[in-house]
Amino acid sequence: MVPGKISKRVITDRLAWVNKMMGEIRALPLDSKPAFMQDSRNIWAAESCLRRALEALFDMGRHIAAKGFGEAVTEYKEIAVTLNRRKVISASDLELTLKLAGYRNRLVHFYHDVSADELFEICASHLGGR
Repeated sequence: MVPGKISKRVITDRLAWVNKMMGEIRALPLDSKPAFMQDSRNIWAAESCLRRALEALFDMGRHIAAKGFGEAVTEYKEIAVTLNRRKVISASDLELTLKLAGYRNRLVHFYHDVSADELFEICASHLGGR
């Protein structure tokens, strides 16, 4: 693959999607676990928005790897490694990004193992601003 030009539109669209999904998560009742659990739609919204935000983040990384460096990467963890090797993300960002890639894969392939308690804790502790 030959490097090309990174599209500002693609990057802007993916960042906007991440921000939209994060806003939707933050709009959930994350200050109260009973309130969050009371309506099962909160659980499904949290899962969907979290997964979509992660997918947009990795789609953006894939675009940077492909267009900026001419590297075709398909697996999410491989995207993180490529961005680190190309000095787009730091070693500490690599560690976090690998965890995020693994969690996205878990949301997609092992969705039946992701509990409502776990989703609440992730969203409230890491995304909700508490």
